[in-house]
Amino acid sequence: MPIQAYNPTTPARRGMTSEDYSEITTRKPLKSLIKSKKQNAGRNNTGRITVRHRGGGVKRHHRLMNHKLAPGTVATIEEIEYDPNRSARIARIKDQHGLYHYVLADTSMTKGKQIVSGPDAPIESSNRMPLSKIPVGSQIYAIEISVGKGAQMVRSAGAKAQLMAKEGDYAQVRLPSGEVRRFRLEVTAALGVVGNIQHQNVKVGSAGRNRRKGIRPSVRGIAMNAVDHPHGGGDGGAHGVGRTPKTPWGQLTLGYRTRRRKDVSKLIVKSRHEGKRKK
Repeated sequence: MPIQAYNPTTPARRGMTSEDYSEITTRKPLKSLIKSKKQNAGRNNTGRITVRHRGGGVKRHHRLMNHKLAPGTVATIEEIEYDPNRSARIARIKDQHGLYHYVLADTSMTKGKQIVSGPDAPIESSNRMPLSKIPVGSQIYAIEISVGKGAQMVRSAGAKAQLMAKEGDYAQVRLPSGEVRRFRLEVTAALGVVGNIQHQNVKVGSAGRNRRKGIRPSVRGIAMNAVDHPHGGGDGGAHGVGRTPKTPWGQLTLGYRTRRRKDVSKLIVKSRHEGKRKK
């Protein structure tokens, strides 16, 4: 899928690129599978801003995704659609009972293709099955963490994981970050690679385009006054920060461990950091 480039008619257009939407087969979502989305500008249920630099943007609708297709489902892909709430494309499928669902679209999904879910599904791209039935070395996506909860990992555009080994009741999976993690053999995953693989190569090009996405401007800490940020003050950065990078509230941002759940850590076979260390 190529990236769409523009002629430099304005300074913002120079270097700007966008995704190619040729694989999308319809512009109109199914009304029964969407609901309105409230803009909260990064605030939580108490009104505090917990995610900074959010707000505004165009109005969107949620697509009601099905991340856990029931075993025995045999469905046909009817449309490939755009979803404003995620980087990947979504597929509108119709199952054997005449019901419609939205699922993540992978690179091999096309209009009219049939997909199957369950332990007896064929070993083919887009089919969903337990890890125990997937051959070692296969590329997978939309992986469950807890049995029956539905896909939670490897869902963004171009993402893929690899099934490395099976030992006892667990399978070892290499995630996109490089981390090798253990999963129960009963959890399900889909075969293939999430579609829209060129998403990461898109150049935004203009501030206005980010504002329409609901992203507000951010100011560098080094450009602030000393009273406003730990990086602030000084001679405008001519001599560097001169201290360890921190958040506006003084918390370390590089090399500072934030994972506290020991029940997760014991499932990690190889940290995502190990592959980056110099030997």
